[in-house]
Parts: sequence; C-alpha cells; structure tokens
Amino acid sequence: MLFIILVGILVFVIRSSSEKNRIVSSKQSATVSRVVDGDTIKILIQEKEDTVRLIGIDAPETVDQNKPAQCFGKEASNKAKELLSGKTITLESDSTQGDRDEYGRLLRYVFLPDGTNFDEFMLKEGYAREYMFKNNPYKYQSKFKNAEKMAKENKRGLWSDDACSF
Repeated sequence: MLFIILVGILVFVIRSSSEKNRIVSSKQSATVSRVVDGDTIKILIQEKEDTVRLIGIDAPETVDQNKPAQCFGKEASNKAKELLSGKTITLESDSTQGDRDEYGRLLRYVFLPDGTNFDEFMLKEGYAREYMFKNNPYKYQSKFKNAEKMAKENKRGLWSDDACSF
C-alpha cells in the first residue's frame, strides 16, 4: 500500500513539474525601451527590463565589438528603431520554441500597435533572413519563408543587387 501511495505522489510531482515547464503560446503587451539590432530588443514588462530575441528571423549583426557591422546591418537596425522605439507592442510566445534561448533572452514574435507582424515585415522588406533555430520548426515558418522569397524575388533590402553579395 505504501508503495502505491509513493508511486502516486511521484507521478503527481512529475506531471506538475512538466506542466510548469511547458510553454503555451500566449500574447503579452510590452514597451520597447531599446532596439539592440534588427532581431533583438529590450522591453519593459511590469517595470522590469528584459531582452527579446525575435523568433524566425536573423538580421545582420551590428553590435559585435570585435567585428564590423555585417552588410545591411545598420539599415536593419535603423528600421527596427524607427518602427519599435518607445512603442507598446504585443509579444507572442511559441510553444515550439521554448521561453528563452541559451543567452537568457525571451523568444517571441513582435506585433506592432496596428497588428502587423514585425518579424514578417522585416523579412518582406529584406531587412532579415528567415531563421530556424536548431532545425526546430516554428508557428509562422511558412509565412516567413514566403516573405523572404518575396523579398528575394523583388530584390528588396539585403537582396538588392547593390546591397550585399552572398
């Protein structure tokens, strides 16, 4: 009888623990306090600052002190600053991606005040490339791949003939 009770307690503890670690897709409002670059921002939620890494995109780097900014990085960063700085945005988590990356940054999609998916916008306009972390498909992947394809076909942003050579 004691064995059955112990097994029951163990199952309850394991089930409770896994439910706490499961990330459910949800939306939350936040204010952008600073744009780090085209795919990373600092936000304020309930008066606490946190860093967000956008899911599904990879913008050229601009902040590595040991390397020059990558091609089209300044343009991507400037566009992000123009659209996001000081704005109240909506963050959306994705149950397929986990809550944070290995650097402790929140993993989220960003929606502008008018409802525009900022991640998708950056791809459509050629400010970023579609990016799948560790071969882990994500919620908006087909839309994002389409957006990047459109940017390439229309030679927008980093895909324009005079922007970068890949």
